[in-house]
Amino acid sequence: MSGVFAVASRNDCVLDLFYGTDYHSHLGTCRGGLAARNGKGLTRVIHDISNAQFRSKFEGDLSRISGHTGIGVISDYEDQPLIIGSHLGVYAIVTVGVVHNADALAREAFDKRTTHFSEMSGGEINPTELVATLINQGATFEEGIRRAQEMIVGSCSILLLTDKGVYAARDRLGRTPLIVGRRKDAFAVTLETCALPNLGFEVERYLGPGEIVLITPEGVETRGKPGDRLQICSFLWVYYGYPASSYEGINVEAARYRCGAALARRDKLQLDLVAGIPDSGTGHAIGYANEARVPHMRPFVKYTPTWPRSFMPQDQSVRDLVAQMKLIPIRELIQGKRVLFCEDSIVRGTQLKDTIQRLYDYGALEVHMRPACPPLIHGCKFLNFSRSKSELDLAGRRAIKELTGGDQPRPEYARDGSPEYCAMVDRIRQRLRLSTLKYQTLGDLVAAIGLPKEKLCTYCWDGAE
Repeated sequence: MSGVFAVASRNDCVLDLFYGTDYHSHLGTCRGGLAARNGKGLTRVIHDISNAQFRSKFEGDLSRISGHTGIGVISDYEDQPLIIGSHLGVYAIVTVGVVHNADALAREAFDKRTTHFSEMSGGEINPTELVATLINQGATFEEGIRRAQEMIVGSCSILLLTDKGVYAARDRLGRTPLIVGRRKDAFAVTLETCALPNLGFEVERYLGPGEIVLITPEGVETRGKPGDRLQICSFLWVYYGYPASSYEGINVEAARYRCGAALARRDKLQLDLVAGIPDSGTGHAIGYANEARVPHMRPFVKYTPTWPRSFMPQDQSVRDLVAQMKLIPIRELIQGKRVLFCEDSIVRGTQLKDTIQRLYDYGALEVHMRPACPPLIHGCKFLNFSRSKSELDLAGRRAIKELTGGDQPRPEYARDGSPEYCAMVDRIRQRLRLSTLKYQTLGDLVAAIGLPKEKLCTYCWDGAE
């Protein structure tokens, strides 16, 4: 994933841009970038933030950046923003999403013999640069953005910093959100609404799928009407959305409480405590504990100052090290206890297996697990929220392969309560050495979010597109 923020202000916007972008630091760990525009042109700064916080890297740059409009990005992958010179003018661009047909689009551009791309490390094409190339094929920014959205297989939300203002375009099916904020002297566009209140902004409106708007210090103008079909990623509420944020008007933390409560209503366990794997499992655990009337405690605390999110590193040994070092157990809350943990999801299960073993090592009598979503059996095709190289890394897919020897899951494995589903879940439970393992049902998850299923992307659980 990546996070983006933009602002158009009657006054200098740089501090708003700096802090607003920083509020997206939970979405990416590799690159950060800012671009601002004033009467003299564009100023851009990009830093590697893989081993440092965004604020510490960019604070020294603020004195040399100024402007009334700007865009910022926290990226988990490529350098952004890019500054592009074209027949449309000079502009800066940031994107969120994934372009699965990048090679085919690049070959098509090469065939026209009118473009080139700057290679990233490993010989890859920067997807944001590719999106800019598609936009440049339009006669206007609006036409170019629409063209890019139609040609991309995957998803792509876009911010453009131009001499007219900031163009904001939500992904064609709205898989990632973009929200407009308003203050008396400025307008902002953000992926996370948690970036707005402390900067004095209030939510003005949520962009619809495929909608294009132009943001200036004077207002927000629709330049492309929204489409009818919404497929927003459900995992925003389950895992990577920030608790204080809302999407489509639905708060993340409140949805997680409802999710945990739904898990509790399906249980009749005798427990001493309920806990969440910090941080994203915490909201689900609070919801479970409140519904079950069992004490919510923290038998693990997370050391946050220096350790990144453990799902991000591509190397498994690094992921395992991060997971082990950042979670610190508290023996007094574990020894002799029947413990139920809520987790946002079980992706690979390798780190979770070690965590569960540590609970037994510290004297837990029983360890129960309640993931807040159904088993993951399909790799995400639309967003880069995980850097796994293969779908077979997924705990559900690995269990299916062990049970059947096949690589492709049948629909029965996504059907809660079917013999195939139960066998898959029990295989995962045995590998993790859990006393019991029950996943959230898809119906309960959809109800906890509060949107109709047809407006949610649930591909990673049921393969529905």
